[in-house]
Amino acid sequence: MQASWSGSIVFGMVSVPVQLFKATETHAGPKFHQVHEKDGGRIRLKRFCEAEDKEVPYGEIAKGYETENEEQLIITSKDLADLPIPSKNSIDVQAFVDADTFDPIQFESAYYVGLGKRSPAKPYVLLREALREEGKVAVAKVTLTSRESLAVLRVVDDLLVLHTMLWPDEVRPAVGIEPPAEQVHANELRMAHSLMDQMSEGFEVASLHDEYREAVEAMVESKLHGGAAASPKPAAASNVIDITELLQRSIDAQKARHGDSAPKPAAKKTAAKAPARKTAASKTAATKDTGTAKKTPAKRASTRKAG
Repeated sequence: MQASWSGSIVFGMVSVPVQLFKATETHAGPKFHQVHEKDGGRIRLKRFCEAEDKEVPYGEIAKGYETENEEQLIITSKDLADLPIPSKNSIDVQAFVDADTFDPIQFESAYYVGLGKRSPAKPYVLLREALREEGKVAVAKVTLTSRESLAVLRVVDDLLVLHTMLWPDEVRPAVGIEPPAEQVHANELRMAHSLMDQMSEGFEVASLHDEYREAVEAMVESKLHGGAAASPKPAAASNVIDITELLQRSIDAQKARHGDSAPKPAAKKTAAKAPARKTAASKTAATKDTGTAKKTPAKRASTRKAG
């Protein structure tokens, strides 16, 4: 794994040389480029200088800032590299807070934090164990790719992991989009809990996969062999509006999916009444049998008298 950044974790007077390694990767699927649909000709984007009327190589491109007087101020890579930012070559720890201080909405990219080359392990392990025992995360600032970011350091197993974050003022407030007040009944909540339990039974997050990417790859493969792209199946229409009926249908579908053949509550009640009916029938049969048995001696006695 190749390091994407080298520097030091700095807290107080302690400095820990470290390297950052990208913890995630994105599976983009087949790579496409832009073409003219009519004839398949490639569409290319060229860096074109308006002043000289010619194409310019990437190495000669700088950043421009337009002033209020519509003048162009040129900012070079050296100007940005010379900025006096403490977090430019270090993970500058600001404080230590509880792990649940931040909302996950602020988190951006994740990096594994490894030891720097030829650096002692003791300071790294000391910081890791102190965070683990206190149940804290370290709030820091770090500059990656010409942008300073808020970040947190946390412990994952025996490794430190750094998460870059949005600044607090970059999170937009959710104003005016809350749903209106609605009364939720206890029965609906019970059914919702039941559906949640059914959907979570045997769930493994590792079984999830990118179906869109797989569909794109299958479509490309099909077109390569002269086939037509498969049309998506339309979703089944439903006129059900009652939330209770929707929940019940969902629960039944989940039971069928997991092969749950347990009888429904109504069936259990019917089964419970069955023995009572048999008992009543048995009593009736016993009464008839008893009556017949009693009448038989009387008939025999009459027969004897007649004889």
